Amino acid sequence: MTMKLLSVASEIYPLIKTGGLADVVGALPGALEGEGVSSRTLVPGYPSVLSRLGKAKAVRRYDDLFGASAAVLAAKVDGLDLLVLDAPAFFAREGGPYGDHGGNDWADNWRRFAALSRVGADIAEGALKGWRPDIVHVHDWQAAMTAAYMRFGPAAAVPKVVTIHNLAFQGRFGADIFAGLGLPLEAWGVDGVEYYGGIGYLKAGLVSADAITTVSPTYAQEIRSPVHGMGLDGLINGRVDRLHGLLNGVDTDIWNPLADPLIAKPYGARNLSGRTANRRALEKKFGLDRDDGPIFIIVSRLTWQKGMDLMIGAIDHLVGLGAKLALLGSGDHPLEGAFLGAADRHRGRVGVQIGYDEPLSHLMQAGGDAILIPSRFEPCGLTQLYGLRYGCVPVVARVGGLADTVIDANEAAVSAGAATGVMFAPSDPLALYGAIARVVELHRDKAVWQAMQRAAMRSDVSWHHSATRYAALYRALLAEAA
Repeated sequence: MTMKLLSVASEIYPLIKTGGLADVVGALPGALEGEGVSSRTLVPGYPSVLSRLGKAKAVRRYDDLFGASAAVLAAKVDGLDLLVLDAPAFFAREGGPYGDHGGNDWADNWRRFAALSRVGADIAEGALKGWRPDIVHVHDWQAAMTAAYMRFGPAAAVPKVVTIHNLAFQGRFGADIFAGLGLPLEAWGVDGVEYYGGIGYLKAGLVSADAITTVSPTYAQEIRSPVHGMGLDGLINGRVDRLHGLLNGVDTDIWNPLADPLIAKPYGARNLSGRTANRRALEKKFGLDRDDGPIFIIVSRLTWQKGMDLMIGAIDHLVGLGAKLALLGSGDHPLEGAFLGAADRHRGRVGVQIGYDEPLSHLMQAGGDAILIPSRFEPCGLTQLYGLRYGCVPVVARVGGLADTVIDANEAAVSAGAATGVMFAPSDPLALYGAIARVVELHRDKAVWQAMQRAAMRSDVSWHHSATRYAALYRALLAEAA
């Protein structure tokens, strides 16, 4: 019998994306279909989402959803079965999903994502005629209140899964919003939505969930410590019997170097020669010198978490070793300026593009030799999985999902032909400099380097294994609830 799943999330690829969350939410339904799970995904009706819907049917209307009129639209786009919350007062605005073009969060985010969560709970309660989910799976703080609304309402018995994609983002607001949330008074408290005197959306979801998942096994363990627990380690340790680390995968149809229309020339693990054309296209795009030195790439948010301040100090070292760097990303303005300054200082050796460009990110993976990911913490990471898929050797800090997905090129792994990348610890300048030097040295031996690329490309980065584990978790929760 097919299991009916409702997912609730603030992003979904290819309709709206700011990071890896969207990729996961967009890819998981297709992977779960093979496990007997039929998914519908509730997402906000941002302009970019509504523009892709085509024919959409209103399956529920609200005259007063947190003070605004709204409708739930049903549509299918690119194989995704979508429920879209069309609430113009909340989502019809220019800027990003969470803030304006200046990077400032919208002041009414508490209301916007409470509305999304309230609708998710309503659907769990049976608000849609002819369709009711067997299980509800919500993602990150923007959707986490769905679990709280369910817990304190008629859908309390419906199994609830909350996935933490990044514990650093928790959705914390002042206590003054409680009256506007429409929750019963019993929801206020340490076992409810209250969090250090205010309200925590993610915290509320975690205490209400029947299962908590993270996006890698190592991150599931890391967030139990004060260093990575971000103030929630006590809660998480108290619910450790409900905690599961399930590794993310990638959509191997979209990320496939053998058939990728976004790269200069297709190639596979058996014949890597096609990478040369992509390398030349990458050099041209970023104004890099045409030579044999390894090209490092970075596709990242430019933030402290991602270790980008460490990279600023490593650029002169990298260039001094004869390597080149191509960077695509945006984030903290001082870091953006520092990278642009490095590109000006090292013309022909460093190229920088501020912003995000999905097609360009594909070309970078296909043409780069190594992708640098010096994160201080990384719940899972997807760019290293893309790197493995494309033979762009990951150079990663030994944290979170990076540690779970890359096999370090130590002497034993290289001799066995098992090495898929270079790993370093701790996340500090000295270790990063050493990792860059190791890559340059490994790259000089073409036989060793190509063996690493082929081993990387043989890595299973698909959703198959994790989708099986998600489906098993859903079934266990349903059996528990029966």
